[in-house]
Amino acid sequence: MSNLTAPARAQASLDATLDPIRVKYALPALAAAVVKEGKLVAVGAVGVRVAGTNMAVTVDDRFHLGSDTKAMTATLAAMMVEEGKLRWNSTIGEVLGADLPNLKPKFAAITLKELLSHTSGIPSDNDEIGKLYFSADAYDHPLPQWRLHMIQAWGSKHDPSFPASGKFHYANLGYITAGAMIEKAAGEPWERLMYERIYEPLGLKTAGLGAQATFGLYDAPVGHRIDDKGKLTPFPWGEPADLPSSLGPAGLAHMSIKDFATWAGWNASEGKRGQELIKPETLKLLHTPVVEMEIKDPKPGTPKSGAYALGWGVSKFAWTDKPILTHNGSNGLNFASIEVDVDHDLAIVVTSNIAGPNVDKASLEVMKTLYETYVK
Repeated sequence: MSNLTAPARAQASLDATLDPIRVKYALPALAAAVVKEGKLVAVGAVGVRVAGTNMAVTVDDRFHLGSDTKAMTATLAAMMVEEGKLRWNSTIGEVLGADLPNLKPKFAAITLKELLSHTSGIPSDNDEIGKLYFSADAYDHPLPQWRLHMIQAWGSKHDPSFPASGKFHYANLGYITAGAMIEKAAGEPWERLMYERIYEPLGLKTAGLGAQATFGLYDAPVGHRIDDKGKLTPFPWGEPADLPSSLGPAGLAHMSIKDFATWAGWNASEGKRGQELIKPETLKLLHTPVVEMEIKDPKPGTPKSGAYALGWGVSKFAWTDKPILTHNGSNGLNFASIEVDVDHDLAIVVTSNIAGPNVDKASLEVMKTLYETYVK
């Protein structure tokens, strides 16, 4: 399938590899990049920004990363820990209790590490949590205040769904809560911290938050929804184009495939190359498994199997000889996937402007092809 035979070739085009896969799975657009030993060795982007048009995507176009944002939130948390502003065992009650009276005691006892490893007992998104996300009242509050409101609304009524026993339960509300703890410790909104502490130091010039296209312009691959008959509907701007902004710490980053690869490559070096956002030993801790996962029906954005670290899944694929770092992300309209093999200092990222089972299959096919080509 791939005509790539020389991994050392500088920035080989992946277009010829990607386009047959894009067509096979009927995707509007598909992009991928490979970083080996800190160098961008291959990159490509094929398809269109909007289905039914001839607006071709480019390797500099912004794609939505969904839950792949979680590793960035975990990195911000690690910065707060290194600076002595938080501890891994800091509890919700310790950090936010003064702002959030009447939290259930067991909820208040949840730690930062439990939130970041999805072992807090906070459930996955359900109808009650969804009503908090999509409440019209959110527009009456700044984002940090609304995040506190959501935590108060849930935590004053609900204990964790299980005691601290090492169980895995994927929880976006848990990452929103961790984001609020980070905001309290730093004295700045999570959104500013993303720019100041991750995007700018790593030189991620295309990186932003929320829907990837500028309002009123088709200057990025816009998200699409597919109906039962296979019809694609683009959602370019405004509220329908992304999840509510309060979910930022759980999954609202966007950036080009090249910048996504830069982030992945920085992780592949375990912090020993380039900008030192956190100490190498701290980054290694973020990459270290905390809990075993067993996901029967994984949703987009949820790691498939294996273990979960802090913002990262740790899974073995059929084409890897051991578990590697991985995560998927989706806001229901877009898709992003990342693989990081620290032993081979190799990172692969894949993005598309549609969600669903077809893009998941396409991503795995791309990952397998590129991993087998470039791991040598």
